[in-house]
Formats: sequence, structure tokens, C-alpha cells
Amino acid sequence: MSSAAEQEAVREGAVLSPAVEQVRERPGPVVWPGAPTPLGARCRVGPDGVAGTNFALWAGGAEAVELCLFAPDGTETRLPLTELTHEIWHGFVPGVAAGQRYGYRVHGRWDPWTGGRWNPAKLLLDPYARAVDGEFTLPPEVYGHVRDWPQQHVADTVRDERDSAPYVPKGVVVQDDDDWADDRRPKTPWPDSVIYELHVKGFTKLHPGIPERLRGTYAGLAHPAAIEHLVRLGVTAVELLPVHQFAHEDHLLRRGLKNYWGYNSIGYFAPHAAYSASGTAGQQVGEFKRMVRALHDAGIEVILDVVYNHTAEAGELGPTLSLKGIDNRGYYRLQADARRYADYTGCGNTLHVVQPQVLRLITDSLRYWVTEMGVDGFRFDLAAALARSMHDVDMLSPFLAVIAQDPVLRRVKLIAEPWDVGNGGYQVGAFPPLWTEWNDRYRDAVRDFWRGALPDVRDLGYRLSGSSDLYAWGGRRPYASINFITAHDGFTLRDLVTYEHKHNEANGEGNRDGTNDNRAWNCGAEGESDDERITALRRRQIRNLLTTLLLSTGVPMLVAGDEMGRTQGGNNNAYCQDNEIGWLDWSLLDQPGPGGLLELTTRLLALRHTHPVLRRRAFFDGRPQGADGLRDLAWFTAEGKEMTEADWYAPRATLGLYLSGRDIPGRDARGEQITDDSFLTLLHAGDQPLECRLPGPPWAEAYELVVDTSREDQSHAPGSIHQGGESVTVPARSVLLLRVRT
Repeated sequence: MSSAAEQEAVREGAVLSPAVEQVRERPGPVVWPGAPTPLGARCRVGPDGVAGTNFALWAGGAEAVELCLFAPDGTETRLPLTELTHEIWHGFVPGVAAGQRYGYRVHGRWDPWTGGRWNPAKLLLDPYARAVDGEFTLPPEVYGHVRDWPQQHVADTVRDERDSAPYVPKGVVVQDDDDWADDRRPKTPWPDSVIYELHVKGFTKLHPGIPERLRGTYAGLAHPAAIEHLVRLGVTAVELLPVHQFAHEDHLLRRGLKNYWGYNSIGYFAPHAAYSASGTAGQQVGEFKRMVRALHDAGIEVILDVVYNHTAEAGELGPTLSLKGIDNRGYYRLQADARRYADYTGCGNTLHVVQPQVLRLITDSLRYWVTEMGVDGFRFDLAAALARSMHDVDMLSPFLAVIAQDPVLRRVKLIAEPWDVGNGGYQVGAFPPLWTEWNDRYRDAVRDFWRGALPDVRDLGYRLSGSSDLYAWGGRRPYASINFITAHDGFTLRDLVTYEHKHNEANGEGNRDGTNDNRAWNCGAEGESDDERITALRRRQIRNLLTTLLLSTGVPMLVAGDEMGRTQGGNNNAYCQDNEIGWLDWSLLDQPGPGGLLELTTRLLALRHTHPVLRRRAFFDGRPQGADGLRDLAWFTAEGKEMTEADWYAPRATLGLYLSGRDIPGRDARGEQITDDSFLTLLHAGDQPLECRLPGPPWAEAYELVVDTSREDQSHAPGSIHQGGESVTVPARSVLLLRVRT
């Protein structure tokens, strides 16, 4: 903390903006009044049929705003925007067309002690820019304060007068000329969905079937070779790691690394330019749209992982790139000491979502990606931060209320990461209807069961059957649970059975980053092994985890590469590994002994698609459905007896799960009752084979073995027949899926 005298000294020297009249009198091309809506830069026909671009920027509290246009050689022309309507500065510039690069300089009082960080020496990115040209490199000139001020504890309060324009990207005017009338959105119902989380660059960078010039790009993901893999798997949606324009953090650039994942957004309307094969002067917009069309044509939806909880401007020591210089107090949550930021995200700042213009920015962005870019849904990073009203998470918050009534957004897929890093931020199961949630309790229970660390199986039972304890309220359904075992953040599936401890040395943070709570088991040796017994067990464990996920009630989410045994070498936080650590290694498909992962994944997804009992639209009842006492869901011990209350409270390595297809709630499109086969799943995490008795009538007269994860060859079903009441040998650490024969 600085002393009161130091604070007063900085206040005394607070920099005031030039007089508004001085800014307005600068010569330049003509600027007509234009309109305050829509925000951003929009090509249009002005008065008398003159073509040009309308510019509109909300800058509450600003004293003056200059529009800065850049010629191809970098020459800057500054145009004062003199029209002000409801804190929106606007003007129409005749002759400005698509491809024009631009930014803003915003004038106001420099007084960080009260949250004012206006600095017209810093060129600012339009929050509504639809394309961005150039990279953020973060030299000292892009910081609003003097970074190397001798008294570091007040450095952020001393304004830096150097021009940042030569060092920052520019917004690009984009022509709106696409017609989506012929686009065929898949509109896959939630119960039928299978999500495949991927990174645009990482998925395509090493793919041998994609032309080299297209690898790592939107065009690469749209290539038939990439789409063929997705179709072959049977997934219904790709969830793309952030594709909003993002910046790299200074601490990474100084270590020669970059932000690979992209959770550092700075442009909520602009596709990240580095993923474009066709150019960055607006071409990235068309390329992204063509990618979406290609995926839709293949029946695959596009879900974006979006980061509206914070921006790349970090805290008071972060750079001034956009919102911080437009209206710091309006866009960000500040502490009582307005010099500091409220940080519920762990990234230095939190967007002030209860502020109407910030809420407008987010919802305008969401609608833009749906209506003009064609996407089908969103996964909201740290969604609890968006649901905070003043301080606490509030499920009646303005953000959630606006989404619920919006005629566009309430119709798309909405996925919450239901937590943030602030007090009370863990909100799994609390989001309202319309929302689905990443269910980390599913992840933890399944990991613990297969590594032999569950004290009892009560929690596992809930997770396998749709997590009714979390979601059976307010009309929510089992598909509110997005089931996952791995995600981009953490171990890959192969690493989960190869390492027990993180190995993040390549990140340059002394292996301090990344979670220590991995719930992993290395099968007897840390890291890769030449011992065939260990490697065979690891392959089997991966098959067990995959099978459990894809047979569970709820919406499964796979991570790109898990179906082929991808590894990150034990790095459980590869956010800065834009290299072979983070990229998908397609040569794994050509290596011998993959353990049938791809074949097993494909077969299991085909089973889900064929059998509605595996993708229920309503929670199980658990009560007898007829005179024979048959239940829609029943749990069995290894002895073939239904589990009692006491059985749930004891340590248990074996669990039988029976799903009845006789009485599935709901009707098909023609109003007919839905019926299906019935299935028995036996999960055995013990290290020795076990004799299990199959339930006899009324559950089944006989069973057909469909999946046996102990087998290396997963290209086809085992097909063996077993009688009800018969004992079968369940191999050590394996899953058996049996179909009831009628």
C-alpha cells in the first residue's frame, strides 16, 4: 500500500485530457453524424446514396473520442467523433469500405485512484471489431502506465505518454454479405448429442490428409480429411477451444511461449486471426463461416468455448488494449479501492456484467455468432463469474435473466462451467433450466472408481444414471449433465493412466502450475514404460474409462485425441504449449497395439445412436413398472442380487447396472411409445477376475455379450450368449456390456 501522501502526490499530478474543442478542431476527412446503433463499424449507404462506414463506440465518462484510420503503409488519420448519444460516440465516414484498418483514442481524466485510466496515447481496439489484423506483442508502449517507474508500488498510477499504435493490432471493417438461408443446421436434440472438444490448430496442425498450407486453420478443420474423422467417430458437435481474438500474456512471451488455449480474449466479435489461412484483413470471417457450413453439411454442430468473464487486459499492471482505455470503471468490476480490480477469475480482472452496456456487449456478441457466423451454442468459461450480481453468485442475475428471455440465445445450446475462483463460486447443479453444466463430480467419481479409491459407490450410482441428485429440479433433465472424464485442462486419458503427478516443467513455472488433484493411477510406474504388463493394463484402463463415459446417462464429452491414445507427456496444464505437446499426433493411428480405442469408441457411439435407452430424456423412476416387478433402473451385486441400502455404503469394486428398454418415458415423432432393448453393464475395478451371476427372470432369460473391455481387439462384438442366472467370469479391471435377448 502506498502512503496517503504518495496518493495525494499522484492525484495532484493527475493528467487531464486536452479540451474537447481542441480535439474536435483537428483537420481530416469529413465525418457525418451517422447513427449510434448498431455499435461497431458497419458498412452502409449514407445520405444521398453515398457508401461508407458508420462507427459507434460506447465510452461512458469519456471527454472525447478520436477514430483512427490506418493506410496500408501505417499512416494514421485521426477523425474526431463529435456526435454523442446516450454515451455512444458515433459518426459516418464516406468512402470507408471493407478492409479499412482502424482503432480509437479515448480522452478523459487519468486518475487510477478513482478508476479512471483514460490515455489517448494508447490506440484501442474496438470491442465490436469483427476482424483484427496484427498480433499483440506487449512492448512497454502498450501499457497505459510507466512499467519501469522507480517506485514500483505506484507504477500503475503514472501515465505513459508513448504512442502504442505501431505495436498493437487494428480492427478491420468487414462487409456483411453472407446469406445463411441455405445453411442446414443439424439441430441435434440434447439427449442425442455427443460433444468432441478440440483445438482448431491442435486438431489440424499435424493431420497428414490436410494440405500443409491449411493445417492449423479454420479451413483445415473444414477439410474433408478432418471432417471424415469426426463423422467416422459419430460425434454430433465439436466444442472449439476459444476462437475469439485473444492476446498472449507478457510472462509467456518473455519465456518464449504463447497462450495456446486462447483463454485470454480481447475481441468478442472477431475470429482469432492466427487461425486463418486466407488472410487477416477480414478474410478470416468468411473462412470461419465456410468452416461452419462444412461441419453443418456433415451433420455436426459447432459450439464455441467463450471467455466473457475476463479479458486480456489483466489487472492494474496489465496492458491497455481496449476496454481499460475506453471506460475502465464501466467495463470492469473494481474493488472499494478503485485502483484495484475485483478478480473472481484468477486472471486479474472480471467484467462488470451487471453494467447494462457490458451486458449488451456480451449478448450482442453471442447473437452475432449465432445469427451471422452460424454457430449452434456456447460453453461459458467460469460461468459463475457471469452470474454474480454485486458480489455473490445469483441465479436471478441480469446475465441469466437476459439469456432466458432472449429469442435467439434461449434456443441454442448453453453449457456452463459452473464455478469461478471467488468465494461461493462452486455452483455445480445450481444453474437454471435451459442450461447444461460440466459435471466435475462425474469426472471425479469415475476416476476414483477405476483407480480403486471410492470409499463407497453411492456417488458413482448417481453419476452413471444422470446425476438426478444435482439436476432433478425445475424441469431439468439428465442431459443437463455434461459428463466428462478428461478435458483440455488436465491429463489426457492416456496420461491419466500413465502418470500420478503432473510434469509441467516445459511451462517454465517450476512445475507449480496446474492442479495437484489428478485422481490418477499410473498402473505401477510413473511415465511411459516398456513393461508389456503395465502398458496392457493401461490400455485396458483407457477402454474402461471410455466405455463408462459413453454408457452413462447424460451428454458425453470426449477430448480430441483420447480415442487414439494421445499424450501430453504428463503435462496437465498445456495452455502454453503451441507445439507437439499440445497438437494431436495423428501417427498414433498407424502405430501397432493401440488397444482398439478408435474401434471401441466408434462402436460405443453407434450403440448410443441406435439405442434410446442409453440416451434417456427423463430421469429413471426406479420403481417396479409392472406386475413382474421389473424396474427401469436396477443395481446388482456380483451375486446377481439387487443392491440393498447397506450395499451402497460399503467399499465395492464391482457394480451391475440394468437399464430396461421396456418403458422409456416419452414418445417418438409419430406419438408412438418408445421401446428398446434392455442392457446390463458390469463394472469391475478389482485386480482379480470375478465370478458374477447374471440376473435371471424377470430381468432376462438370456444375454448377449456386446462389449468386453478386457479384449484388445475391439473391431466387433464378442457375441457370446449367456443364460439368465448363469455365472460368468468378469476379467480383472474390465467392463462387460450385455444385451438382453428376447
